[in-house]
Amino acid sequence: MTSSTQPGLAEALAAGTVVLDGGLSNQLEAAGYDLGDELWSARLLAERPEAITEAHLAYFEAGASVAITASYQAGFEGFARRGIGRARAARLLVLSVELAREAARRAAAGGAGRPLWVAASAGPYGAMLADGSEYRGRYGLSTGELERFHRPRLEVLAAAAPDALALETVPDAEEGAALVRAVRGLGVPAWLSYTVEGRRTRAGQPLEEAFAHAAGADEIIAVGVNCCAPEDVPYAIGVAARVTGKPVVVYPNSGEAWDPRARAWAGRSRFDAGQVEEWRNAGARLIGGCCRVGPAGIAAIARAL
Repeated sequence: MTSSTQPGLAEALAAGTVVLDGGLSNQLEAAGYDLGDELWSARLLAERPEAITEAHLAYFEAGASVAITASYQAGFEGFARRGIGRARAARLLVLSVELAREAARRAAAGGAGRPLWVAASAGPYGAMLADGSEYRGRYGLSTGELERFHRPRLEVLAAAAPDALALETVPDAEEGAALVRAVRGLGVPAWLSYTVEGRRTRAGQPLEEAFAHAAGADEIIAVGVNCCAPEDVPYAIGVAARVTGKPVVVYPNSGEAWDPRARAWAGRSRFDAGQVEEWRNAGARLIGGCCRVGPAGIAAIARAL
């Protein structure tokens, strides 16, 4: 948990703006690790955990105050396909939080004179499928079925005592509703972040509908968007703030496009840290980067804020 000498993340967001980290996978790839399999960065939880700690530390040293764990694509089903049983899979989920905590300890020992938090990532159902469907949604499952899928992993992550749960890259308003239900009673605050295209979720629902699921949920301390184009952020901030009255979280991609079949990025970066002041003025309180936004980008955000 957070130390008694620093505020909780919800209190920090009420007081001002907090800097998130950037893309964990691209930092690991920059360090020379091949993430080209179904488990993505979660594979290194089992094979090279120290690499994950170093990646988190790079973001803390760049100015981030929140590390998002390597559990986005980590789940019981995905690990089972690799021959990893349920007990060890649960241990690896807990390890993802411990590695981020260790990075925070190292950053503090190195002189980081600010509060540092850890958010345990829980990706969407489509991340487990590893077929690109996290950018489409509409899985053909009911809200209840999605809640039952997410709850066991969220219980394990919550028991590891992160400062928050990051319910992130959610493509579908129905899955957003399931996740809001799935975190009830866990005792850990969460943020809910959709991946969007234009003014709609990736599944095509209006953002008003998507954000409304979190409006009355006390467990949800921030709502917003991630893993989207930078130009989609301003509209989403306005809708999220108006519909929920909660602090807004934004961490877009660089603007390059992901090809799920080739498992590669294409196009050019459109991420400009100069935009973050506009985002803050519009109501964003938790600001960082997602895919292809590395430590240099986070350092630029920290300077701008």
